[in-house]
Amino acid sequence: MADKFQAILREYWGYPDFRGIQRNIIESIASGRDTLGLMPTGGGKSITFQVPALAQKGVCIVITPLIALMKDQVFHLRERGILADAIYADKSRNEILQILDNCIFGGVKILYVSPERLASELFQTKLKHINVSFITVDEAHCISQWGYDFRPSYLQIAEIRKLKPGVPILALTATATPEVVDDIQERLQFEQKNVFKMSFERKNLAYVVRTSNDKPAEMVHILKSVGGSAIVYARSRKRTKEMSELLSQQGISATFYHAGLAPDVKDERQKAWQADEVRVMCATNAFGMGIDKPDVRMVIHIDSPDSLEAYFQEAGRAGRDGKKSYAVLLFDRNDEMKLLRRVDDTFPPKELIQDIYEHLAYFYQIGVGSGMGKTFEFDIEKFCVTYKYFPTKVDAALRILERSGYLHYEDNPDGKARLMFLLGRNDLYQLDQLSPSQDAVITALLRCYGSLFVDLTFIDENLIARQAELTIQQVYFALKNLAARHIIKFIPRRKIPFVTYTRDRVDGDKVMIPREVWESRREQYVKRINSMLQYAMDDKMCRSRQLLAYFGEENESDCGQCDVCLEKKTEEKEAEFQKKLAEKKINIENLNTSEN
Repeated sequence: MADKFQAILREYWGYPDFRGIQRNIIESIASGRDTLGLMPTGGGKSITFQVPALAQKGVCIVITPLIALMKDQVFHLRERGILADAIYADKSRNEILQILDNCIFGGVKILYVSPERLASELFQTKLKHINVSFITVDEAHCISQWGYDFRPSYLQIAEIRKLKPGVPILALTATATPEVVDDIQERLQFEQKNVFKMSFERKNLAYVVRTSNDKPAEMVHILKSVGGSAIVYARSRKRTKEMSELLSQQGISATFYHAGLAPDVKDERQKAWQADEVRVMCATNAFGMGIDKPDVRMVIHIDSPDSLEAYFQEAGRAGRDGKKSYAVLLFDRNDEMKLLRRVDDTFPPKELIQDIYEHLAYFYQIGVGSGMGKTFEFDIEKFCVTYKYFPTKVDAALRILERSGYLHYEDNPDGKARLMFLLGRNDLYQLDQLSPSQDAVITALLRCYGSLFVDLTFIDENLIARQAELTIQQVYFALKNLAARHIIKFIPRRKIPFVTYTRDRVDGDKVMIPREVWESRREQYVKRINSMLQYAMDDKMCRSRQLLAYFGEENESDCGQCDVCLEKKTEEKEAEFQKKLAEKKINIENLNTSEN
């Protein structure tokens, strides 16, 4: 007989039973214990909080940095009849108020929140009145100073615990070393250590390192040798485009993806790849989070990531259907130098950071003792040209200044368009001389959004286009024309970074960068770079065992399918052949001797 958890799983997801450590995690958090779950990519993390959320009274709050994943999960949960919603930067104040009120009055079971929202006064005030069943922290390694993707906004989670004493926390991550596992529990103030760990071993995934002086040519060769859907990870946006064009020239259907593309373009390309209309996605690390395509046969890294955590997570997107798949790292003699150079790019000298801080104040004309709370659009290209800096150094310096408490740096804001009606609803109905497309757009706006008359609201032009049965371009021109007629206020989408001063400006030489922000993190970064190099250059130890050992998992047996294991098999076969040959020679010599 099925218990309540299994019954929920069958009713809403149609699965007959849990797999791996899912049940252990569910039972642990449902009993009110702080719980940390380590599950590799594709291990079924979402089930571990969605099922107990439905089994308990109150709202499960899910903290995640991945807005695209939030939207996707909310959509799929609602399709299953589950009350879910999300709060992130795109939402207007009125929309957020409505969502939080729904949480108070029972209209939401699972609420997704970006970590940046936790600090808002509105959220914290409303949270006091919400019956919270438990708090889920996705991508929990982001809270650790020693994690490969530390995010200062995650430190707010511990403050939230003070507002909800006694509410347990479920922390989930796909990549964590033993050191990070301990740090996550400490920073989230676990009452006692409680970890469930799924084996990181992927028996269907063959890890391969190929050393080549011509990596693009090697990439083409591999993709022509092994069929099926594939991802090629590259370090830069420019490189994704170049690799996509090269593959297309070689008769392999490909497209490219990175954070700088317009949202509708990203959606279009992702859908084409998922539907197998395009075989290969050439992408930066912006692609992959929340991507659920089980039949990826190949993941190729044409450029090496900064860490084994990042590599393992990206490589793990291959073969989620359990069938034989490949994770290939292409390596050449220049890669070692490139990786080591990233250390100075990521952690510029403190004197340079102080200079960039000083020049930022000149750039915005901020006097000493002022500036706190002020926000500015940040044109990094103009700033670098003006003061003769490299963009990578400026980007790294601003991140370090953020961690040191001097400013907030948002380098990749969600640049959705915003809109507000300047006319009342009755005035709208009396408008004449509207083109058919303008009329269709206004009708779609009224149908899709309720707050356009009171506040600037983020809008989805794709949604408007579908509702109005127009193209994206037609919608854009209609909105521009309506704005020109002062019918609407329209702010087109932009992806301009911004900087907010979180304290008054000081002189550059007074900027203090704590040891834990610069020295300690630099040491950790160097360790991760060296681990990545060790993996790429060690051709004696099984690749799978190398990865497992890094994550604190012992495995006595080789995988038998990585490049190291296959080379060993070849050498053993050759040795066996030579042995038999030698034995044959001896026998012949003995025969000749006896005949004589």
